[in-house]
Amino acid sequence: MSTRNSLVALDDVRKEFDDVVAVEDINLEIRSGEFFSLVGPSGCGKTTTLRMISGFETPTTGTVSLDGSDMTGVSPDHRDTNLVFQHLSLFPHMSVGENVGYGLRKRGLPGEEDDGRSESERRDDRISEYLDLVDLSGFADRDPTELSGGQQQRVALARALVNEPSVLLLDEPLSSLDRKLRKRMQVELRKIHEKTQGAFFYVTHDQEVAMTLSDRLAVMNDGQIEQVGTPEEIYREPASPFVADFIGDTNLLEGRADPDGDGAIVTVGDLSFRTDEPVDGDVTVSIRPEDFALAEDGALAGEIDERYFQGDQTVYVLSPDDDVSDLQIVMQGQEAPVEKGERVTVTVREGAPSVFDQY
Repeated sequence: MSTRNSLVALDDVRKEFDDVVAVEDINLEIRSGEFFSLVGPSGCGKTTTLRMISGFETPTTGTVSLDGSDMTGVSPDHRDTNLVFQHLSLFPHMSVGENVGYGLRKRGLPGEEDDGRSESERRDDRISEYLDLVDLSGFADRDPTELSGGQQQRVALARALVNEPSVLLLDEPLSSLDRKLRKRMQVELRKIHEKTQGAFFYVTHDQEVAMTLSDRLAVMNDGQIEQVGTPEEIYREPASPFVADFIGDTNLLEGRADPDGDGAIVTVGDLSFRTDEPVDGDVTVSIRPEDFALAEDGALAGEIDERYFQGDQTVYVLSPDDDVSDLQIVMQGQEAPVEKGERVTVTVREGAPSVFDQY
């Protein structure tokens, strides 16, 4: 159920398209002022969820509330939200300033100001303010087609923000940019969010983007929410093997758990460790690649099958001597300590593995 400090609340929301369940009875909250991301694979229900918040889709059952008011079934133009699409859809026949001011002309200026200026003057000032916010001061008279991809993206953001919505909805807006520009725009987007008072709700399949930008994020799979938390919580304490595998890289291994007090002793091949999880029998173990370390008395021995030098780190594929499947191991730093074909033994950082009932 929603709480008093939630700006957006989805309560038991379900969306069906004929016989297909796109979103299955989810509960989700977005707090005022936070950057919240919904991340998951293509087709998991992310965009459908965003469209229900924006009003472009109506839930089959459940309610969507904005700032404590039930907005289920209310049209998009009567919600205090705005949407930045994956495809920017800037109007080519309008200047940058006219694009940014389009919503102001449609909806009018938010708030009442009686300072002697005409509405046109106040609108121009508001356009200049938001072009300055996205670092495009002086671009009002430019043609959008003359701008770079990153600049066009910032025009789209200014156009969405100029009406000062309580919630800005972003549907994979960086996916069409190349990797270098995408990383630069992540920094810009975070700066823009910090300068505004509203909440950002960002939908993406790119877990790196979600981890970089978010105060909190939700991981979605098959129409359901698997976990909600901070990036650190979700990375270090995944709620399921799916979350562990989708957020970052991991090794998913089969093991055996034997109860030991409040926890259990888990065995994976020649590796044995204790967990506080109350598991018993067959289990799935997640170990992040960076949680392995070379050690002369390591528990797992094997041969390095592959070695990939990546500058700031080196990725190894280790083939263990026992029945454990091949392991991905990451060593940080610019010096690669071992070569392909070498035999090594490795240990695992204490407390690092996550243990789940058999996956």
